[in-house]
Amino acid sequence: MDAAIGIADADGLGAVTMRRIAQQIGAGAMSLYTYVPDKDRLVDLMVDRVGATRTPVELTGDWRTDLLALARSQRSLMLAHPWLPAALPNRRVTGRNMLAYLEQGLAALEPTGLGGPAKLEIVALVTGLMATFVTAELAGSTPVPEQAALIGEAVASGDFPQLGAVLAEGGQGSGEPDFDRLAAWTITGLVSQAIGSLSS
Repeated sequence: MDAAIGIADADGLGAVTMRRIAQQIGAGAMSLYTYVPDKDRLVDLMVDRVGATRTPVELTGDWRTDLLALARSQRSLMLAHPWLPAALPNRRVTGRNMLAYLEQGLAALEPTGLGGPAKLEIVALVTGLMATFVTAELAGSTPVPEQAALIGEAVASGDFPQLGAVLAEGGQGSGEPDFDRLAAWTITGLVSQAIGSLSS
């Protein structure tokens, strides 16, 4: 498992093959299928293994604070393992480490009074937000000169006045995105909307 994670960390998830793992550990590729039936199951195990390294979160009883802390821990884990955002969609959450994260997410939402399905959806959406944010971080948020030139040309045409006004205010990315601010906005909006639906 550690060999597979090391390959993914260095070269991406696509580089993880039974043949390459076998070469790295000095075993026959076919012998690995005795332990792992296919790559999909292997990735399940990889995701759960790295989940064991996630920074634990001490819940405070305030859902905003606790969900933001969980989001930060997820972000840190994804930055440490850049292949993780791509591996998470539609992943089977059966390993104990991933279940521990889910358990903490549900516990953080307990004070909201939301039902089980809503809490599960929010935890999944927060995880998806982290994956999207980290993917953008890893790709780099600063436009390359060609992109900047194309955007500038489009704005100069006058067809995009709202975009032009935002860019004139420095909206093209003056510095790194503020993670805490964006995460807090999203988390507060999701949970508040869900709570509001309880009384409607």
